[in-house]
Amino acid sequence: MAESSVSVRSTLTDVTDHSSAFWHGFSDMHTVESGGRFVVARGEGARIWDTEGREYLDGTAGLWFTNVGHGRTEIADAVARQLSTLAHYSTFGDVTPDVTLELADRLAEIAPVPGSKIFFTSGGSDSIDTAAKLARRYWHQVGRPGKTVVVGRQKAYHGMHVAGTALSGLPLNRENYGELMTDARTVAWDDAKELLSLIEKEGADTIAAFFAEPIIGAGGVYLPPAGYLHEVRQICRDHDILFVADEVVTGFGRIGGAWFASTTFELEPDLVTTAKGLTSGYVPMGAVFVAPWIAAPFYEGGSWWRHGYTYGGHAGAAAAALANLDIIDREDLLTHASRVAAALHRHLAPLAEHDLVSEVRSGMGAVAAVQFADPTYAMPFVRTLRREGVSARAAGNGAIQFSPAFVMTDEQVEEMAAATGRALDATVG
Repeated sequence: MAESSVSVRSTLTDVTDHSSAFWHGFSDMHTVESGGRFVVARGEGARIWDTEGREYLDGTAGLWFTNVGHGRTEIADAVARQLSTLAHYSTFGDVTPDVTLELADRLAEIAPVPGSKIFFTSGGSDSIDTAAKLARRYWHQVGRPGKTVVVGRQKAYHGMHVAGTALSGLPLNRENYGELMTDARTVAWDDAKELLSLIEKEGADTIAAFFAEPIIGAGGVYLPPAGYLHEVRQICRDHDILFVADEVVTGFGRIGGAWFASTTFELEPDLVTTAKGLTSGYVPMGAVFVAPWIAAPFYEGGSWWRHGYTYGGHAGAAAAALANLDIIDREDLLTHASRVAAALHRHLAPLAEHDLVSEVRSGMGAVAAVQFADPTYAMPFVRTLRREGVSARAAGNGAIQFSPAFVMTDEQVEEMAAATGRALDATVG
């Protein structure tokens, strides 16, 4: 017997006759339709403009990704040249575009682990699912097929494919999908001993991999406690558990001063998942960095890894990535990311004294979060902040995320912080 007398088609008229057919991700579409869209028309450097011509500081670099800033015609031109020569081909079997090989070798040169192999994906969620599958397949390859459990952390976001959703430390992201993976576990985000307790409970011979963002991003910008990353890394070594550094946000310079947080923290990860900053968001692309000791069993012959993506290593995306890396190198944007990190901390930290704010998380990498004492203030505050000329977003449980382009000037950071202060005062008033 049907659980409900309401048919699927009976709701059809409720979702027609609206202003656009576009269904936004991570949104309440009723609120979007009733409150209006924020439609962005163009960008230049660290600024964007809406379709009405209003100007905003881009406080988030799109969605953590426009590291080199908007309007880089050098990247657009590189993509156009590649698309007019060869848009893409296959990368399955022994086939590959030449530009894809060039990019893989370029990435191997800056990898946190020398000698890494590069497996291309279409984005961050792809990279997480790839790493989860590869971790399990690796243990099968070396004769330990019982190691299938994957472990994530509270507050963590690992994309929205099946593995990433199952690994999520954000309960709302897992709600109402049923049980996606029976062998996914979650531990505290800041207590290495809880990981050790889980290993003792489950048995190290069942656990394939531990996933950790060096800095928790979409979960609200949480910086790692002193010594935490080293401790969990050593626990993984001691118990033959693969350590997966999720650097979709921190990779390609956002940590400041280095290409990867894994390098800064000397983590020597088994796998590194990346996306966003690889092309600065100019076209979709991701990559998984595979340490040589993980790749070795698959390179010995007689083993197929039946996994891949139609657009993995896309030629046009590879051209964008190479141009993006050139800009970062030529303009020393890794150093500028450190400057932006310092400016964010200097100008945003004082907002912790505001009556509505419980804390400001900043001081490590070009990221920061202004945390509301009452989390319900965050979503409406985004619109209030736009009226002050800043585009930012709510993240985690009531935080306002800042993750600007590395080209944002100190003066622009100061302007952004001052606007945030005015918006907080307006919220009180």
